[in-house]
Amino acid sequence: QVQLVESGGGLVQAGGSLRLSCAASTRTSIMGWFRHAPGKEREFVAAIRWSGGSTYYGDSVKGRFTVSRDNAKNTVYLQMNSLKPEDTAVYFCAAKNPYTGSLYSTFAYDSWGQGTQVTVSS
Repeated sequence: QVQLVESGGGLVQAGGSLRLSCAASTRTSIMGWFRHAPGKEREFVAAIRWSGGSTYYGDSVKGRFTVSRDNAKNTVYLQMNSLKPEDTAVYFCAAKNPYTGSLYSTFAYDSWGQGTQVTVSS
């Protein structure tokens, strides 16, 4: 399994920005970001391919969040701008199994970080 270490969460006011980082022990095909808010299912946020850098976003974050990667550091970033209270959640990075499943589905990812809390106050 891939070891993933996240950092960068915290408390921010609505309209503010945060950047999350996820350092991976090795690169797989795709890295994803998901979030889990109390009482809700885990939600796809964004994903990026290590090779080529193609990016994918959930509808609720398009135009506000940007996913990027630094191949030399085996690190993926999630830049979050124009944050809203409804973005409050625990954010997880995950490494996708290259052989199965849709990149939008949690079931396609078999390595997960520990999660980092993002709280957006109104």
